[in-house]
Amino acid sequence: MANSDYGLVIGMMMAFFLASFVSADPELLQDVCVADLASGVKLNGFTCKSNISADDFFFAGLAKPALTNNTFGATVTPASVQQITGLNTLGVSMARIDYAPGGLNPPHTHPRATEIVFVLEGELDVGFITTDNKLFSKTIKTGEIFTFPRGLLHFQMNKGKVPAAVIAGFNSQLPGTQRAANALFASSPTVEDAVLTKTFQVGTKEVEKIKSRFA
Repeated sequence: MANSDYGLVIGMMMAFFLASFVSADPELLQDVCVADLASGVKLNGFTCKSNISADDFFFAGLAKPALTNNTFGATVTPASVQQITGLNTLGVSMARIDYAPGGLNPPHTHPRATEIVFVLEGELDVGFITTDNKLFSKTIKTGEIFTFPRGLLHFQMNKGKVPAAVIAGFNSQLPGTQRAANALFASSPTVEDAVLTKTFQVGTKEVEKIKSRFA
């Protein structure tokens, strides 16, 4: 094999392995594998159940707006493998997010997926923050789309006077969500006050006050 051909093969192999590492969920090895959520077998994903039907691939939960009478004025309705068991091994999922006027989907990350949102109605201020603390933000309106890269902190806020809603897509059957504030102030067991006071440069009373609000 010529040196040029050898280099090409090595390059192709490297590209293949890099693509494998950056993909979200692993590739499926069969047509379908409907998740058996009741199985006691623990693995990276869910075991397959034997008796399946069309209902395993169906979900009507995103058809109507969710109630937004909560602390943040926003509600996420997921459509992941936990709601649609037929998504197991398929590497995709969705969600609907509804926002009251002034509603906020607070800063959070999806460790296993990139997110793309399509605005159904209303107007939102959205943004994500890179690992070098650079903010990319924009106001998006009905019919427009915005993307949040995998693993980066991001948020959406409805500053309008009318409700807003988006449909979100993910390249994972179970993208996971970690809210920054909840992770730091409502973990179990709790993060030590000394860690939080030094991190945020505030006193213990302020930290305890925030923890009590998330309790």
